[in-house]
Amino acid sequence: MKGIVKAIAYVGIGSALVCAGTMVIQIPVPQTKGYINLGDALVLTIAMLFGAKIGGLAGGIGSALADIILGYAHWAPFTLVIKGLEGIIAGTLAYRAQKTSLKVLFLILASLEMVLGYFITEVFLYGIGPALAELPGNLFQAGGGIIISMVLIFAIRRAIKDNKAWNI
Repeated sequence: MKGIVKAIAYVGIGSALVCAGTMVIQIPVPQTKGYINLGDALVLTIAMLFGAKIGGLAGGIGSALADIILGYAHWAPFTLVIKGLEGIIAGTLAYRAQKTSLKVLFLILASLEMVLGYFITEVFLYGIGPALAELPGNLFQAGGGIIISMVLIFAIRRAIKDNKAWNI
């Protein structure tokens, strides 16, 4: 029971962090009625800290909630799945990787799923032209998310090592 309560708390806090991180900076993309944001950094960070289940749920729920709050509700169902899968991939692979180079490789794989997921959705909704127009922004968002998440992970791991009271 204690484990379930802890997991629910981590999903709730993780979702709130992803939502807030997504909302902090939004760069609108008029062609697809979407936006570029910093949420991926938090999806990847939470997945590396807590694994696939929490990373997938927090990534999907937090990102979809941000879409709804920011007026992009039409994107929320797609975002729930795309960002959820991103968290699952990162949480399954990067969470277990011991070497930094492997973590980065797995984060790239998770981020490419996000880019591909949005690209396919945009082609379906708006056509190839608008989807291609958003591709550089999504690649930038993915790359920034990887870099920021690695910096956050190093900082968090250092803080945990320095303070043994943390239980993550």
